[in-house]
Amino acid sequence: MLKKKNIFVLSLGITFGVIIGLCGSVFAEKNNGAAVTDTEVLPYEDLRTFTEIFGRIKQDYVEPVSDKKLLEDAIRGMLSGLDPHSAYLAADEYQELKEGTTGQFGGLGIEVTMENGFIKVVSPIDDTPAQRAGLKTGDLIVKLDEQPVKGMSLTDAVKLMRGEPGSKILLTIVREGEEAPLKITLIRDIIKVKSVKNRMLEKGYGYLRISSFQSGTGEGLKESLAALKKENGGDLKGLVLDLRNNPGGVLNAAVEVSDAFIKSGLIVYTEGRIANSEMRFNAAPDDLLNGAPIVVLINAGSASASEIVAGALQDQKRAVIMGEKSFGKGSVQTILPTSNGAAVKLTTARYFTPSGRSIQAQGIEPDVAVARVKLESLDKGEFTPIKEADLSRHLQNGNKTEDAKKNLQDDKDKKDEPLEMKDYALYEALNLLKGISIIK
Repeated sequence: MLKKKNIFVLSLGITFGVIIGLCGSVFAEKNNGAAVTDTEVLPYEDLRTFTEIFGRIKQDYVEPVSDKKLLEDAIRGMLSGLDPHSAYLAADEYQELKEGTTGQFGGLGIEVTMENGFIKVVSPIDDTPAQRAGLKTGDLIVKLDEQPVKGMSLTDAVKLMRGEPGSKILLTIVREGEEAPLKITLIRDIIKVKSVKNRMLEKGYGYLRISSFQSGTGEGLKESLAALKKENGGDLKGLVLDLRNNPGGVLNAAVEVSDAFIKSGLIVYTEGRIANSEMRFNAAPDDLLNGAPIVVLINAGSASASEIVAGALQDQKRAVIMGEKSFGKGSVQTILPTSNGAAVKLTTARYFTPSGRSIQAQGIEPDVAVARVKLESLDKGEFTPIKEADLSRHLQNGNKTEDAKKNLQDDKDKKDEPLEMKDYALYEALNLLKGISIIK
């Protein structure tokens, strides 16, 4: 068991959005006065150079700069040079991070990362201004209002995107396949993220959508499964678990979701340079679906905690993974509070699937690849089969009541777009579930 201290372990969100929970101190004690190695000797020459440059800036820079700003910027630069997820969090940024697990915050509802100096959209969050405005995974944000993001830190960009609910922001976006940049105006809102949604696809077959992993996601999953079973009038024949465009979140929530379907065995483990970065999570002996087949949908916007769930269910042969290759974020961040109320977010470990796969920069390969496509109906004027009702002078049915019912049903069919037209990947997942159910 890990000793709980006041240090947050942050996993798996692409931005500084969500916290895993508490873990032990990441600073290992020196081993009983063991000899100091060459790597532990302070680099005095380099520190002398740093001090020299610090003095030059204080003396010669065109405008006065405070010591606090210079030192804070130096810390930010030191951390940002490590990897895209290590960062320095000022006191207000640290507070925002801690609030991220509540599922309610102000802004646009968009998970982002840095790529080549621009802000890259990992995924828009369900039912938020970003999703309603049509932002897509892979979009590059090049301007916020009229301010270029090139050279801006991710933290500063997130600050600009947040603001008072009801206020507007203009995003200039470069999107693959579009010749010219797109300009999209969004209205900021209070983002209330309900992480788990459910509905019945057909009799016996349920659908669960997890949009992000929050502290209450595990409990939300159990409630949603209970609701599906009640609506179905008994156990389900199969379930589609939709993790598309899920950017990740709380590690413990990912473990709880995986554990809900696995009776035994390893779910995920982490490895790092320090002892407390090594953790192992095993399943408890229960399966809320009683062995019913599962199809997990993923895409390029499925990251970190989503990849933990997909990897665990795939390695344990509990689910078929369908869709596109996932994002590939397999690192764990630890939040280290500092004495001034700020914090350092530092990458301290990699996580591995039960079979020992590192997802970092690799992602999860689906068992069944389904390209991101949209089906369209053939033009009504083409290839329309001729039926008896189309022939001139055809006999009427003779049953007026049935004719009326048929007309009402035809109107309903026109309004209810088929599943394969609305969501082709989900349509294929349902077909696969039916096939597995028949074989079983």
